[in-house]
Amino acid sequence: VQLVESGGGSVQAGGSLSLSCVASGFSFDDYVIMWFRQAPGKRREGVSCISRRTTEYTDSVRGRFTVSRGSAVNSVNLQMNNLKPEDTAVYYCAAALVGPPPTCSSALWVGADYYGPGTQVTVSS
Repeated sequence: VQLVESGGGSVQAGGSLSLSCVASGFSFDDYVIMWFRQAPGKRREGVSCISRRTTEYTDSVRGRFTVSRGSAVNSVNLQMNNLKPEDTAVYYCAAALVGPPPTCSSALWVGADYYGPGTQVTVSS
């Protein structure tokens, strides 16, 4: 199983970044794909989730972040708009075997089965 993130970087507050995750080694459609983030000194938190038919967002990003299936096979994108300094963190793509059918919910923020290595997002004020 492999999950690889890309697209992190630095941006000023109010700016945008797009993250991508490419997955391999498991049946993609049987899993929910999630994004977690962890800021220095803070606990890991769930950010977004996508399955074949559902999406979910944590309250702090709803309306600013959009998760979608990517154009590449077994890929997921996270479009982040109107970024704030508190969005600064390492962002992790993750997969969890849920269902069937695989369905996103905030209950999944407790953790996933597989994680990528992470990509840094830094938002300056």
